[in-house]
Amino acid sequence: MRVAAGARGENIEHLKLRLEARPPTLLLFTEPSEPLPEESKPVEMPFHHCHRDPLPPPGLTPERLHARRQLYAACAVCFVFMAGEVVGGYLAHSLAIMTDAAHLLADVGSMMGSLFSLWLSTRPATRTMTFGWHRSETLGALASVVSLWMVTGILLYLAFVRLLHSDYHIEGGAMLLTASIAVCADLLMAFVLHQAGPPHSHGSRGAEYAPLEEGPEEPLPLGNTSVRAAFVHVLGDLLQSFGVLAASILIYFKPQYKAADPISTFLFSICALGSTAPTLRDVLRILMEGTPRNVGFEPVRDTLLSVPGVRATHELHLWALTLTYHVASAHLAIDSTADPEAVLAEASSRLYSRFGFSSCTLQVEQYQPEMAQCLRCQEPPQA
Repeated sequence: MRVAAGARGENIEHLKLRLEARPPTLLLFTEPSEPLPEESKPVEMPFHHCHRDPLPPPGLTPERLHARRQLYAACAVCFVFMAGEVVGGYLAHSLAIMTDAAHLLADVGSMMGSLFSLWLSTRPATRTMTFGWHRSETLGALASVVSLWMVTGILLYLAFVRLLHSDYHIEGGAMLLTASIAVCADLLMAFVLHQAGPPHSHGSRGAEYAPLEEGPEEPLPLGNTSVRAAFVHVLGDLLQSFGVLAASILIYFKPQYKAADPISTFLFSICALGSTAPTLRDVLRILMEGTPRNVGFEPVRDTLLSVPGVRATHELHLWALTLTYHVASAHLAIDSTADPEAVLAEASSRLYSRFGFSSCTLQVEQYQPEMAQCLRCQEPPQA
């Protein structure tokens, strides 16, 4: 028994020696002698291999922050004076005043929708929404225009009914006072929404400017789409307010001419509808993936062909996510002796600097003679 116990003790001592001889990282329930390396995290490089500009900071750009402040101020002013016009129109029995109040209600709704679209556009891109949410701004502008058209259609019908039936009475004094206040309110909102923002950048990511046709000349600032649509709304309301003011002066001094109330509603509602045409045209152009304004197909094509080594271009597509966020993609057929990396860098640099594209995707491939007869490699016809 003593021999067996001694042998067992020797085995235990031998096992301890073997465990102590192992590397520390192999021991169970022991701390490693050195900390394990942490997983590498993606960091922004000072000069990235394919991105021209640094990663933009999260949140709204200075231009959009200014647009949000404009919309907040204009929405507050619009709501206060809308409530005043509802009361004044009711006391004066004036359809023209109620028409102006309804337009202000449409303005409040459109501005709130624009504020929501500005917030939504700051959300980052995902695997489903790979371009992010920039186009929500365009959808907000479309909703603003459509809402104005719907309200104006209803008021045009009411004005037509009043022209057919003359059994109504208008308080000229209350109408004149309310119309004067409405003009002041519209002037104030137009001043608040006027496109005079902070200084803009000229880089490819500074999407505050319209792209340039050629050269580094100063581009024309188009401003934020939502603010622009709201500004057009206010201009339409201002025209109508002047018409209502003129009608109220006439009715105040000549009560027998009360038909001026529905007539002014009819005429200036049509003017308000016409004022939305430019915004609606731009919105539809964006939603239909049309070529951005002030960017021509031929100038972009000629710029790409002027890059040394480029023999031909095809699959050239130009479109926009907003009025100022422009995108381009193209295939470049190059000579066999040309350096693809140099051609890609030069072509991208020229598109960014001359046209202000926010995103460019170029595919470089070797030129083949049969490309001249390929139907898919031909340029699209003139519209």
